[in-house]
Amino acid sequence: MNICVIGTGYVGLVTGTVFAELGNDVICVDKIAEKVDLLNRNIMPIYEPGLEELVVRNRNEGRLSFTTDFKKSVEAAEIIFICVNTPPMDHGETDLSYVKAVAKEIAEAINGYKVIVNKSTVPVGTGDIVSEIINANNPKNHKFDVVSNPEFLREGSAIQDALHPDRIVIGAPTKEVAMKLLELYASLEAPMLITDVYSAEIIKYASNAFLATKISFINEIANLCEKVGADVEHVAKGMGSDQRIGRAFLNAGLGFGGSCFPKDVQSLLHTSTKLGSEFALLKNVLGTNSERAGHFAKMIKSRFPDLKGKTFALLGLAFKSNTDDMREAKSIEIINELQKGGAKIRAFDPVAMEVAKKIMPDITYCQNPYEACEGADAMILVTEWREFKLLNLEKIRTILKQPVIFDGRNFYDPVRKKRLGFEYFGLGRNKWPK
Repeated sequence: MNICVIGTGYVGLVTGTVFAELGNDVICVDKIAEKVDLLNRNIMPIYEPGLEELVVRNRNEGRLSFTTDFKKSVEAAEIIFICVNTPPMDHGETDLSYVKAVAKEIAEAINGYKVIVNKSTVPVGTGDIVSEIINANNPKNHKFDVVSNPEFLREGSAIQDALHPDRIVIGAPTKEVAMKLLELYASLEAPMLITDVYSAEIIKYASNAFLATKISFINEIANLCEKVGADVEHVAKGMGSDQRIGRAFLNAGLGFGGSCFPKDVQSLLHTSTKLGSEFALLKNVLGTNSERAGHFAKMIKSRFPDLKGKTFALLGLAFKSNTDDMREAKSIEIINELQKGGAKIRAFDPVAMEVAKKIMPDITYCQNPYEACEGADAMILVTEWREFKLLNLEKIRTILKQPVIFDGRNFYDPVRKKRLGFEYFGLGRNKWPK
């Protein structure tokens, strides 16, 4: 099929590349000429494992191209995917200005029947908005249909998720339109759910909000464990063994961040409130999450009451491993809290440091974890990069000023670390002093 993907951000770039990998002819269009130029030189604007290899192969084989020519891209396509940014505004409302602008441009460029797919995460009712804009700006009244096809990509494993999805959700106005998308996805042999547009729009928000709820729930359990001296990892394992609950996303720690969970929970809460359906549970989910970085900083301060003159080695800056995304990263909050007390930070992250330097230029960036730990008063684990699991902890113990580890992701085994001579502090794994 001939496909146009509008937007070369995270979702658009991965979506377009994977469709090309499946044998389609894909044009990815973006207004930012510099980004298009980088992509045409095989330079990725984001870090995502496996993405660069797929882009290079599909460009070389002629199935994938990047351009700023919006009109030509729309005219050549059978299916048009809208993959533009939908950032949060005040009070959690989703900013649909980019979606609306793209809808108007599609209307002005449309030259025949098109299937227009909202791939961006958008509130329920956005399909109607797109249809209204195209109808109002479609001078030749070309026919079209608007479909909701939400993405469920996880940063750090997006290529795997796109090629091996748990499910594909298609919200379409008719079965005939849905069949067009079914044909596109058929080679993936994944479970497909065909539904109405409104339901598809809600599914993405409901999924992310539920996962965020599991995270906040286990973090509240971690708080309880700290009061009595229980181990939240044992509690989570016991809970997760129940098939009705499952172990996924029951990982106590610093809470959720990134570009999806925070804004999607806020958006669903805003939409529910706007429609007169109070969603008090989500307010508490967000409240718990907002407290996690401060709670962790409080733990550090309980061990080091006077932060002035102290130096901490902070490992991991990105909001999660296998990405350079610093949006809603807990490292930013933790560093700010420690700096307020006069502490100095020596940080290392395998891929996110260049992005982090633009946000936090006043900390020291190191070439590896050992350089960060050299002479530091304690090591702070913030992002669960696999390579941090493989560190030579005996070496770390000898180069730290004090053998102290604060584990913000419960990444390490506390028994083993204590056996190595460390003071170990995890979330929900230590009884705090009264």
